[in-house]
Amino acid sequence: MKKTALVAALAAITAVPAFAQSSVTLWGRINTTVESQKVGSQDRKVVVQNNSSRLGFKGQEDLGGGLKASFSLEHGLDSDTGAASGGAAAYWNRASWVQLEGSFGAVRLGKWFPGSYFATADYVSMHNHDTGTSADALYGTRFTTNNKVSYFTPTVAGFNAEVGVAAGEGTAPRAWDLAVNYDMGPLHAGFGYEKVGIYKQYALRGLYELGALTFGGYYQREEVDGFKSRNVGRLAAMYTVGQSEFHLNVGGSKAGGNGDFRFGGGKQFTAGYNYNLSKRTKVYGFYTKTDYNGSNVQSKDFNSLAVGVRHNF
Repeated sequence: MKKTALVAALAAITAVPAFAQSSVTLWGRINTTVESQKVGSQDRKVVVQNNSSRLGFKGQEDLGGGLKASFSLEHGLDSDTGAASGGAAAYWNRASWVQLEGSFGAVRLGKWFPGSYFATADYVSMHNHDTGTSADALYGTRFTTNNKVSYFTPTVAGFNAEVGVAAGEGTAPRAWDLAVNYDMGPLHAGFGYEKVGIYKQYALRGLYELGALTFGGYYQREEVDGFKSRNVGRLAAMYTVGQSEFHLNVGGSKAGGNGDFRFGGGKQFTAGYNYNLSKRTKVYGFYTKTDYNGSNVQSKDFNSLAVGVRHNF
């Protein structure tokens, strides 16, 4: 027994330098609300609602000469039930990628959300990072996440970009994604372009910080093979006082749509309040309302009054 313990101790000691060469971090977010929701003409109901909670592992190794290897594994979960988000069969249903980076930029392979989305709609949704029932219901995307290869440029004079392609394996069409971001002082801007088969969309985003006030928005155009098209717009503002944040955003789209129930156009309004207990934890509340045009889609009309807690770890 003593020999076994000694061997185990020596193995642990000799393993320390290997671990010291790289870092692995367990991280995540639990984001949950209690809401009073109404859908169409249905009776109002009270629910416990997940808001894109997740669990992840990420790591990085310094290979020398300015070259680094990194990875990310991210699991989306429903914090109100513990199940995988949306009943997904894949455990790493949000991200699973490996990357090499250096002075040339970075090359990534695997699965992750498109850069065009983060450069536009997600950036503007400041209240709850475009999650849960207060998420942007009008922004159009086909969200190609699987079987991707992307190149990320270094940041030069405030600009950086991501150019990605999805292989189009099996029955999935080949997809292209482009994101360009600019961050310099109080000005933040972005451009996103996405093409999935016969579908394409592009959007422009801008935000400006003026003291305690941050305001901006995006404009999006989406098309399906030239015979269906739609314009989407959203304006957002955040006013900060101490640990408090006051949020307001409004969006709208005209008829045209992208082939689902949103083809008739619609409008969305959200007002929210966040109180930051710390850098990682906040309590918050919001009211959101989405109305779709046309009698055949009014069953999708939605509104919710919510209070919740978000904790990052």
